Amino acid sequence: MNNTVNSWLTKSVEELDEIYRNATPGEIPTGDTQGTAILAGSVFSKWVAFLAGVFAWQGKVFDLFCPSGQAGVLVNKVTPFSLTFIVAKVYRDKSWLDGKDTIVIDYSRTSFLAKVIRDEIREVEPGVYLGKVWWKKKRVLDFALVRKTTE
Repeated sequence: MNNTVNSWLTKSVEELDEIYRNATPGEIPTGDTQGTAILAGSVFSKWVAFLAGVFAWQGKVFDLFCPSGQAGVLVNKVTPFSLTFIVAKVYRDKSWLDGKDTIVIDYSRTSFLAKVIRDEIREVEPGVYLGKVWWKKKRVLDFALVRKTTE
């Protein structure tokens, strides 16, 4: 696991929000990413990250189709076999957390199962993204993505 992401597993919700607020959107990722679920502020955060990574969600695969690289689609890697499904649109918009620019991962028009989910990510360091998961307008989880080529 990336050292920065590992350090996030011990942070509170407020500390992760501060990191997110201080980051810029950066580049929309391309290709395969390693994902880590973060249950901020919990003594079980490392355990949850491990179990989620093994059994539920391993990351996202970004595919950009727009020539400018400012929009595209992705699929999530899920199950212990890293099967790719649950498609989302990816584009830039304003964050629900602070109103600043962010990269939005929008499932509302692409997935029946996840239609009420919206993810937002910002690049904290090259190839390392901190994300927020929204259920409707309620934030429910943080996560990290690391581009596979940066490790």
